[in-house]
Amino acid sequence: MATPDRPGFVLPLLLLAGFRTLIDDLHAELAHQGHPDLRPVHGFVLQAVGVAGTTAGELGQRLGVSKQAAGKTVDRLVALGYLERADDPADARRKLVRLTERGLDGLRRSAVVFDQLRDRWVATLGVDRVAALEDDLHRMTPAEVFRLDVPGWFGA
Repeated sequence: MATPDRPGFVLPLLLLAGFRTLIDDLHAELAHQGHPDLRPVHGFVLQAVGVAGTTAGELGQRLGVSKQAAGKTVDRLVALGYLERADDPADARRKLVRLTERGLDGLRRSAVVFDQLRDRWVATLGVDRVAALEDDLHRMTPAEVFRLDVPGWFGA
């Protein structure tokens, strides 16, 4: 039950602040490690492209944005060297968007940094509290916990 000292709107704001803190810390470290141009939305895009690649239209669907919005982000990530466009070997009419080695490096480094950030939370809060927080969030969120359509959901 919400109370005057803990109104209901505080919970989503704290969850968002925790997310923002982790993402800001991630991107500061990625910049330090040679990826200064990666932005939070780029992580969703790189994940949505995946190791098999995809088309701009499929990417837009996965992200919950228009094909044009996806194409604009792809253009930016191609210019930065994280993605490339290639002919689809199965259909010459289609162009695939694929991760480059730089894109894969960004994803690999992100995974390592997220582990380090979790370790930092454990050092501050304790292993049991972080595990309990994760367990509670698993219990309160749908099974499909990692959704790539966050950019579209936010209205990007």
